[in-house]
Amino acid sequence: MFARQAKMRREFIYGKMKERKEKSKLEKKMQVKKSLTENKVLPTTVQKEALRIQDSLEWDDVPENQTEDIDDEYRYALVEDPKIVITTSRDPSVKLKQFAKELRLVFPNSQRINRGNYSFKALMDSCKKNGITDFIMIEETRGEPDGLIISHLPYGPTARFAIHDTVMRHDIPDIGTMPQEYPHLAFHNFKSKLGSRVTSILKHLFPVPKEESKRLISFLNCDDWILFRHHTHMVDEKGQIQLVELGPRFVLKLFVIKRGTMDEYSTADTEWALNQYTNTAKKRTFLSSDPLFE
Repeated sequence: MFARQAKMRREFIYGKMKERKEKSKLEKKMQVKKSLTENKVLPTTVQKEALRIQDSLEWDDVPENQTEDIDDEYRYALVEDPKIVITTSRDPSVKLKQFAKELRLVFPNSQRINRGNYSFKALMDSCKKNGITDFIMIEETRGEPDGLIISHLPYGPTARFAIHDTVMRHDIPDIGTMPQEYPHLAFHNFKSKLGSRVTSILKHLFPVPKEESKRLISFLNCDDWILFRHHTHMVDEKGQIQLVELGPRFVLKLFVIKRGTMDEYSTADTEWALNQYTNTAKKRTFLSSDPLFE
């Protein structure tokens, strides 16, 4: 069983590595072709390869319209509904337990388990054997939820977010009852490649809703701060649509995306990370625009 899983993991990593090389090569070809067509200076990142590409005419096979392929990790995402496990860090506070219970109501087909003394390796192995598609862990500091880790199974990716300004359901006045129907999703201002990647990670936590569903979950990007809002709508006596907040309410900040599951976090390749240099660029945004290709 373990040998088969290891073989499948190696094949997956090799396929993703080959895909990244081909995609990087295609992007360079497109940059060279665009510069030659518009008679502009070549980007410094492709100047060395440009002469070789031009001499061999390799850029002739570049498609006019390049479309983004669906990530291999989520190629079966729409075939079956996701199954999610939610847990906390060890020795959770009362507020963290309450927050985990409210998140269980947010994500359909999810279940909450007590962390106990289980290791990441034992939790991941158990989830993979039981067909779990995503594993979510909530962290805290001094009783305040401050971290959210989303790990897609069986191969990743794993995204780590910081949580700020958490407002529980019981702290919101005139809160509505939690419906059980699958929610519609709204993503605003996720325009870059990284934004598309984050959108893919978040949207595949939810099953496909029915058209008549009145439940709405919104992810709003404001300068790389992701506002999470949860509403249901109804029509009042005047025929106007009224939004009723369901909660909870919080803000997410992306810190890192790893190519692997949570138990491989320390050894997995880093797909993207917010380090001290990117963090000091106050005017640079990564989810709404791609600074490397502007």
